[in-house]
Amino acid sequence: MGIAAIVVGGTLIFGSLTAQARMYLLLVQLVGIWWLVDGISTLIYMFIDRRAWGWKLFSGIVGLIAGGWILIYPVYAAIALPRIFLLIIGIWGMVYGVQMIFANLRTRDWGAVVLGVITLVLGLILIANYDEVGWGLSLIAIAAWFAFLGGFVVIYRAFRDRKA
Repeated sequence: MGIAAIVVGGTLIFGSLTAQARMYLLLVQLVGIWWLVDGISTLIYMFIDRRAWGWKLFSGIVGLIAGGWILIYPVYAAIALPRIFLLIIGIWGMVYGVQMIFANLRTRDWGAVVLGVITLVLGLILIANYDEVGWGLSLIAIAAWFAFLGGFVVIYRAFRDRKA
């Protein structure tokens, strides 16, 4: 997983313009496939676990529509998705950053606490600048750097955990 993150992030950062565009369209299509499969599996799971079936029905239908739309119109989705993801990732960054901070303060894993603070701050920055033009495109660069650098962190931690 770390190697894949390095390859994807490195291609989006250091690759030629053609390679960057192809990698970005591939990622957009993968998001479409993921949402489509997630929508189908949520609808199937609705019949297995009947709790909160209304939310599962809504989530499944939204996943089917979003995934299908992305796969039918990948270029238009590639233009619209950065702005949509800006808001989603900003909210996710805030929630995940706070979660990382509190979870790792107990274990005194200071590297994870710092990463949680950085994630929280980036989430706040993304939400604060949602209306400004260009932030959606900068999100692609931020995600590429996170993938590239995060890939090295994942590989390092895999070797560290292997020794333990």
